[in-house]
Amino acid sequence: MSTPLFHPLRVRAIEPDTAEAVIVSFDVPPELRETFAFTQGQYLTLRATVDGEDLRRSYSICAGVDDGELRVGVRQVKGGRFSNWVNQQLKVGDAVQVMAPQGRFFVQLQPAARRHFVGIAGGSGITPILSIMKTVLAREPLSRFTLLYANRALASTMFKEEIEDLKNQYLTRVVLHHVFSDEPTESPINHGLMNRDKLGEFLSTLVPAATIDHAFVCGPFQMNDEAEAALKAAGVPAEGIHIERFGVPQDKKVDAIVHQAQPGDAEQARVTIVRDGLKREIAFHKDQPSILDAASAAGLEVPFSCTSGVCGTCRAKVLEGQVRMERNFALEAADVAAGFVLCCQAHPLTERVLLSFDEK
Repeated sequence: MSTPLFHPLRVRAIEPDTAEAVIVSFDVPPELRETFAFTQGQYLTLRATVDGEDLRRSYSICAGVDDGELRVGVRQVKGGRFSNWVNQQLKVGDAVQVMAPQGRFFVQLQPAARRHFVGIAGGSGITPILSIMKTVLAREPLSRFTLLYANRALASTMFKEEIEDLKNQYLTRVVLHHVFSDEPTESPINHGLMNRDKLGEFLSTLVPAATIDHAFVCGPFQMNDEAEAALKAAGVPAEGIHIERFGVPQDKKVDAIVHQAQPGDAEQARVTIVRDGLKREIAFHKDQPSILDAASAAGLEVPFSCTSGVCGTCRAKVLEGQVRMERNFALEAADVAAGFVLCCQAHPLTERVLLSFDEK
């Protein structure tokens, strides 16, 4: 029998962080501590029944690996059913169904390394970067961290006190630059949108691109694209640029083609799915939206969250056969080259496909 995807965790604390965001901490019982051990930059998928509907959402862990706690930051999103439920209805002592930590938004730490990490965060995109920042500073004592953090105003800035505490604790190793779009600042470089031009200013003056070993980017979709373009234009190697995306681009043309059969798709296929070493074969028909949908229709429980090709929770490796993806905002080129796909966007091209969730 495969291990359960979700585990009930009790809410230990809910702390307001800004007027529109809370920090939720979970109690992890001793028997699940290994299951919920995490790497900096990873995320949790939460599951709850909200207004009678079974919903899943992924939220980045905002604790450092040495903090001894498991917590996520949840910003209330207009029209966001899950984030509104967390901010308005979730209570201390409630049990929430939580999936084990996932995600690859990190690099392996090297205690003897002397590296320069740069975090580029927009709004709630600070959550995984805060985890990375805290862990790097604690575990790479010779490395330094520069944070470029964009918000509307100081009042809407998540974790501002915790970030200031880090700056004071590691005076010679932390540099912090706030950028506010709706609030005046003393220096022009700290005011405006975190776009390609703004980042170009930082990378040519205050944060020279040549000094950067690894840049971690997380924020709204457009900011991520602008940051990636600015970093590449400044000469930061592609292997040193890491992006965590949330949400999807507002592109009606992209949305219009999602889950439509294409020439070359297999009319029917037998898809074998491996999870926890166990194999289960399911039938796939060309008119089904994705392999994930076919697995769910067959009663098979597999990992997923956003179903938009963004979070990467449904990541699996193709061991036999071929599939195509409608869209991909979660996997890097190296992942795709190695055979990984997002099951929520995957359609068989061959009559037999073998997919494994056990491959890392």
